[in-house]
Amino acid sequence: MPHRHRHTRAVGAAAAATAALLVAGLSGSASAGTAPADSAPTAAETLRTDAAPPALLRAMERDLGLDRRQAERRLVNEADAGAVAGRLRAALGADFAGAWVRGAESGTLTVATTDAADVAAIEAQGAVAQVVRHSLADLDAARARIDRAAAERGADAADAAVRYVDVRTNTVTVQAVRPSVARALVAAAGVDASAVRVEKAAEKPRPLYDLRGGEAYYINNSGRCSIGFPVTKGSQEGFATAGHCGRTGASTTGYNRVAQGTFQGSTFPGRDMAWVAVNSNWRATPYVSGAGGQNVQVTGSTQAPVGASVCRSGSTTGWHCGTVQQHNTSVTYPEGTISGVTRTTVCAEPGDSGGSYISGSQAQGVTSGGSGDCRSGGTTFFQPINPLLQTYGLTLKTTGDGGEEPPPGEGGTWAAGTVYQPGDTVTYGGATYRCLQGHQAHAGWEPPNVPALWQRV
Repeated sequence: MPHRHRHTRAVGAAAAATAALLVAGLSGSASAGTAPADSAPTAAETLRTDAAPPALLRAMERDLGLDRRQAERRLVNEADAGAVAGRLRAALGADFAGAWVRGAESGTLTVATTDAADVAAIEAQGAVAQVVRHSLADLDAARARIDRAAAERGADAADAAVRYVDVRTNTVTVQAVRPSVARALVAAAGVDASAVRVEKAAEKPRPLYDLRGGEAYYINNSGRCSIGFPVTKGSQEGFATAGHCGRTGASTTGYNRVAQGTFQGSTFPGRDMAWVAVNSNWRATPYVSGAGGQNVQVTGSTQAPVGASVCRSGSTTGWHCGTVQQHNTSVTYPEGTISGVTRTTVCAEPGDSGGSYISGSQAQGVTSGGSGDCRSGGTTFFQPINPLLQTYGLTLKTTGDGGEEPPPGEGGTWAAGTVYQPGDTVTYGGATYRCLQGHQAHAGWEPPNVPALWQRV
């Protein structure tokens, strides 16, 4: 994949426009916003890292080898890093090749680019610059071509089941039980082999069948899965979960075996998403079930960056934490291929399917499948929550939901309940804003109020 070098660049202008964003080692000691700290919230304040409950912090300490202070600092740094990475992605355009955090406290943000002229702009934001050969867009396109080749081969591609863009190695990685199958897929896709890394895998991922976020529910009085996140659709309440847990029309009962609801939509394979509408005996709450049944607040759905900490709640194994490895991963299960999932180091076991993934207080997705277990460790994949909300027209239940309307007279195209992706533009209050991090908008997150999520253009 040859690099398409731009002949005209405004890197200096981009650096100057975002100079106020400088952070010291992503320590959170300076605001990641475009406005002074006394007039706009920091990224950590926007994403409510202070809402992380003790149970979540204890799980991070246990599974990531941290102490309490490190866990708290990690959440703050990851919020700051996401905001900085979002702004640099917008500034670098087609040169952007990904971003990730590292270190016990996620104190170092690395941003990759295909153009050495971008280094100064990246370093001006307190990030480490890495010049690479392939842009993120080119790698995503290559992975998509390999996915199409896998789809044409059906079950024959199951021996090269996992495919993702690894921004840290600037490659498309194919994990395969039989590497020869992976190499054949790459050749059939017509992808430059220099952009692909083949890893030998010991196990094939599978949906975590056997049959409040993380709590059990039963499908047609037999299989068991876990609730992802409570949601609403107008006045109807319900929850998001995995598509492989049940087909549209399937009935559910709750953890207590009381009649609960019906699957209103379900997609699997292709994606692994579904939602269940519940009856009037059940109420959607803005919580995930944490360790010991304690409530973990959900305050939004901003996507965590690669390398960030993430915790999972499930009805089989409870709370476990790990890190985000790659976004936009493709996995071939025996039932078919799903794409757009996120790969993590968090363990899971059958029955955890559909359960909640959360980073700090930000909803991330619902458990799909994986390999290994919570005794020996493993790899799991989750279906991101924002595409699920967008597909079914759902609104995530969050703390602070009060149905407030934006201030009168502001107008514009921004709307609460809409799922926005990086690069989307809206108008609000007579100004235009560009989205920096994927999220579902809600009252209080109007563009001028949350510089971690929106940049005025």
